[in-house]
Amino acid sequence: MTDTLNIGVIGLGVMGQRMLDRLKTHPRLRPTLVWDANPQALQRTLAAYPQLQAAAGPEALLAAKGLHSAYIATPPDSHVPLANAAFDAGLAVLCEKPLTMNFDEGRRTVARIASEGLRDAVNFSLASSPGLKTLEAAWAQDASVSIGDWQSVSIELSFAAWPRPWQSAAGQWLSERKEGGFTREVLSHFIFVLQRVMGPAKLVSAHASYPGGMLAETALTAQLQASGVPVHVDGALRGDVSDVNRFTVTGSKGSLQLQEWFGVSQMKLGAGDWTQLVDSAQARQQGQASQLDQWVAMIEGRPHGLPRFGEALAVQELIEALLA
Repeated sequence: MTDTLNIGVIGLGVMGQRMLDRLKTHPRLRPTLVWDANPQALQRTLAAYPQLQAAAGPEALLAAKGLHSAYIATPPDSHVPLANAAFDAGLAVLCEKPLTMNFDEGRRTVARIASEGLRDAVNFSLASSPGLKTLEAAWAQDASVSIGDWQSVSIELSFAAWPRPWQSAAGQWLSERKEGGFTREVLSHFIFVLQRVMGPAKLVSAHASYPGGMLAETALTAQLQASGVPVHVDGALRGDVSDVNRFTVTGSKGSLQLQEWFGVSQMKLGAGDWTQLVDSAQARQQGQASQLDQWVAMIEGRPHGLPRFGEALAVQELIEALLA
């Protein structure tokens, strides 16, 4: 076993910067090489992290000796080509979502991963969260968190604006219909949770509203079914409001809710009030630490709970059906 695992980071926008910040305290994962198409982003990163070295390009980074894994945080259309180049170099890959909108390309890559035994994962942050574990226990009728038989699921998203102000450096693509929008960037996390817990979801109906031109959706409503349970989706830009995300399960004996990403609350039947089970800030820290440790396991070829490319592709196929 290698004590230090060297990471190459491709893409130094919002997600790349966040990952570098998290990696700086991990005992085993060490970013060493970075690259971004934006020279200013690259120079800012090197100034902030003097120990890093800049690669001449993504191909040079992936071909560098001594790397163990690549983290890909570029715009979506480059994810699968870069992942395949990383696989060619013998690297484990952690890729940002959405994995791809080119499903033929995605399916070929998933088939390659299976046939060659490659090491792959996609960054759905809730995969490592205590909230997901709570939902899985409730679905399995675990007595410690049982809400009875699941009767319905609702997913509610509200945004003051899109992209959100902190995403301003991510690139124009995030605001455009081709690759961006809140459905791909935010709803996909909760579709991942839905399908990880309940199995494949079926689209019943959906309606997306677009402002015109190349811009991404401003609203989405949809009806799904997962394991026979109805699922309602309601997401929209609602103007001068605080951003909200809620994943609520109503059961025969009560309800469970994921809120503001990592928080978990429960309401017992007839209680009328929510009781916090998991604090959002604390759970975020636990989930992020767990994700990095599972990344280590993935690199070393050990079992892990990170979403793999096949699971991420299934999420994206449903997301694109919602937007179609």
